[in-house]
Amino acid sequence: MSCSVALLFAAACGMAVASIYFAQPLLDSLSGEFGLSQSTIGIVITVTQLCYALGLVLLVPLGDLLDRRRLILGHMLLSVLAVTVVGTAPTGAVLLTGMAAVGLLAVVTQTLVAYASILAAPSQRGRVVGLVTSGVVIGILLARTFAGILTDLAGWRSVYLVSAALMLFMVAALARVLPRDEREKAPMTYMQLLRSVFDLFAQERILRMRAALALLIFAAFSILWTSLVLPLGSPPLSLSHTAIGAFGFAGVSGALAAARAGRLADRGFGERTTGIALALLIVSWLPISFTEQSLLALIVGVITLDLAVQAVHVTNQTMIFAVRPDARSRLTAGYMVFYSVGSATGSIASTSTYAYAGWSGVCLLGAAVSATALLLWAFTRRQVSG
Repeated sequence: MSCSVALLFAAACGMAVASIYFAQPLLDSLSGEFGLSQSTIGIVITVTQLCYALGLVLLVPLGDLLDRRRLILGHMLLSVLAVTVVGTAPTGAVLLTGMAAVGLLAVVTQTLVAYASILAAPSQRGRVVGLVTSGVVIGILLARTFAGILTDLAGWRSVYLVSAALMLFMVAALARVLPRDEREKAPMTYMQLLRSVFDLFAQERILRMRAALALLIFAAFSILWTSLVLPLGSPPLSLSHTAIGAFGFAGVSGALAAARAGRLADRGFGERTTGIALALLIVSWLPISFTEQSLLALIVGVITLDLAVQAVHVTNQTMIFAVRPDARSRLTAGYMVFYSVGSATGSIASTSTYAYAGWSGVCLLGAAVSATALLLWAFTRRQVSG
């Protein structure tokens, strides 16, 4: 798999996943446009995330049953339609319907990651997975920045309409480079396919271990990024939304640096890479805890945290993809459900903790979750070696 094709996969993943994060900085605008109260507008985010989790279970496993090329292109085209519906929504009901479809179809990112691991040579798999998944993290981090800038320039609807145009261009580009899927398809029905996801958890210990780590590291990731706006937007810092969104660029640098973790996993250093990254994840909360005193300390902490989370994530996927080459889409679906649960749990826990214990409480929570991940890794590794 050439570097240019891997970069195209990464860009497609970033665009698709960004569509479910655009709404976060736009809630005030959506509230005013559709006459929804601030206490109920959060349902937009809830509906999108719930449908994303549903798509992980119902749609991603199809990559092991159907032609992956047609599946990816079909999902992307439907995503273009869903994003357009959101951008042109005349009523709140249409908006929610469009956001539900956006969340459901955004799981094409995971189909792309699984397909990239199949197209890559075994010796390149970790490097390719690292590069493609970097696009996912970058899409998440920069979605808020992209949405904020376009909203200031041309209103919130422009965010979704420009995104639809970019995704349509991406569909055309992917149609030119995606090879035909000539593998032998799995001889099973759709219901058997879904049941086999649960069977994989029972059969593959490494999937259970790595899924548990995914839950914890993405809980830590979400604890930071969900609540970070609260201290930055409050006195004494009182930063603007544009300035707050700029911290996403620091996270991007960390995510890009972590792409090398896949190469280390290719060379058999997956466990060692995981241990070092989890230790860095704990350490990252120390500079983050000084956010209210030093923005430079926050930048250092953000880079370290995103580097650590992405390194573990890439290593996780590289290791589970090697287990069952015929079931990579189902392995991805099962693994990413835990990612989604971790992200949702971290979001809820961080805002509640900030309300009761402030930023220091959030940092202690993040460090505790990170330490739990390291202890889990050490315990399970000892069991394997024993």
